[in-house]
Amino acid sequence: MTQLISEEQGISIKTLCSLFGKSRNAWYESRIRIEKDVLIRDIVLQEVYTIRTELPGVGTRKLHFMLKDILSQHGISAGRDYLFDLLAATGLLVTRRRRRVITTDSNHWMRRYDNLMAFEQITRPEQVWVSDITYLRLNNSFVYLSLITDAYSRQIMGYHLQNDLSAEGCLRALRMAIAKRKTPKLTLMHHSDRGSQYCSKAYVDELNGETIAISMTKNGDPYENAIAERVNGILKTEFDLERSTGTFEQLKIN
Repeated sequence: MTQLISEEQGISIKTLCSLFGKSRNAWYESRIRIEKDVLIRDIVLQEVYTIRTELPGVGTRKLHFMLKDILSQHGISAGRDYLFDLLAATGLLVTRRRRRVITTDSNHWMRRYDNLMAFEQITRPEQVWVSDITYLRLNNSFVYLSLITDAYSRQIMGYHLQNDLSAEGCLRALRMAIAKRKTPKLTLMHHSDRGSQYCSKAYVDELNGETIAISMTKNGDPYENAIAERVNGILKTEFDLERSTGTFEQLKIN
């Protein structure tokens, strides 16, 4: 947020830090902590969604017990109070009157965009690209596959596999898709959830630089990005990526 203020008003980071009695190093460290916290929330919420898909009524205490081992494989230690606060903040606490599943954390400081897909009738290739990240199990750890899929042809235009959930994987998949684009003079829309990777400055700048319209799901609900979710399901079930074995390099080659 500080960066946005400085860019809009022409105030340097150094000046802002001096006004608040903070060093530039402290500002950068604070930003890194914020981005790390956003990534952790993304992982926790995705795993909550996975469990809730099969057990929609499972409560927070049991969720905490079920998540403990799988989160430790991600290198995450989340206490019960943290999980309660996170589910409360995202509307995922189970109540008798309301049950809603949100898989992507949009409670970050970066800009979110409207859902343009609701008004779009897809009639040709390279009209709409949908983006998503899926988790794959590799022996006793996880790797993360970023995908760009053409909504009309269902062709995977770009992909990248990496060990973490940073925006770099999504950015590399996007650049691969752009390099394969055959009709650059026609309008193109990019649709994704509101995850921090897709809202990051580097990712948005890449889209704007290519004059690609930006569309995002309204609440981070996977059902608003159904094409991407369907492609993920095909890769995991038909190509058996759900039970990947071997090394990270072998999985990248396969």
